[in-house]
Amino acid sequence: MKFVEMWDRRDSLVKEFSGGMKRRLEIARGLMHHPKVLFLDEPTIGLDPQTRNHMWSYLRNLNQTDGTTIFLTTHYMEEAEHIAGRVAVIDHGKIIDVGSSNELKERTKTATLEEAFLALTGNEIREEHGSNAGQRMQMWHGGRR
Repeated sequence: MKFVEMWDRRDSLVKEFSGGMKRRLEIARGLMHHPKVLFLDEPTIGLDPQTRNHMWSYLRNLNQTDGTTIFLTTHYMEEAEHIAGRVAVIDHGKIIDVGSSNELKERTKTATLEEAFLALTGNEIREEHGSNAGQRMQMWHGGRR
């Protein structure tokens, strides 16, 4: 609760929290036992820039000092580009390419990870179906090398 700056609300009911506060609480819960592998699904949705930066700083440190492996999904390509050690582009439930942001940009001859993602998956908006809901970006930080 201290990490996500919610200590003063420790006795509050969750139903009283805003969407962003609930997200911060979810992240704190996931980190409570210092896991060796951490899975995060769209962890920064609803977070203000200060909380997002604080969270990424903490997670980078967790990865570097404790060797925690972090898998996460995001649609924010700029975050993936700056944070992920390795990126997997998933299209219709299948991994279509994997590499560092720079490797993906080199292979697609693009300047940004978002451009690389579009080059790999196409520019057309597609109808989403069931659990293979269109395109997703997954990235992870591996443990110590």
